[in-house]
Amino acid sequence: MVTTLFKDFTFEAAHRLPNVPEGHKCSRLHGHSFVVRIEVTGEVNPITGWVMDFSEIKAAFKPILDRLDHYYLNDISGLENPTSEVLAHWIWQQLKPGLPLLSGVRVKETCSAGCVYKGE
Repeated sequence: MVTTLFKDFTFEAAHRLPNVPEGHKCSRLHGHSFVVRIEVTGEVNPITGWVMDFSEIKAAFKPILDRLDHYYLNDISGLENPTSEVLAHWIWQQLKPGLPLLSGVRVKETCSAGCVYKGE
């Protein structure tokens, strides 16, 4: 039985979008309470009854979360233009080597706006 698990994480960060049209409000420094959902997909182990322990997802994401939480995203290599789309892809690239079952990264920058990246 193939199943997708998810674990949500939150962090606070500031950014600005340098490539938006002149006068766009997002060109100014501002912050968000980001929500990141990490999804993993795999076979349910018949012995444990799970795809993987949620603590494994937490441990894999923690070093990345520590790099993002309460930082200026534009200063992080690869996030010079930290849109939600770029951030989701960047998280995928950082996380996939240590979390092979990764199947999706969802980034919400507000309660009603965000994106989902499902890999190449």
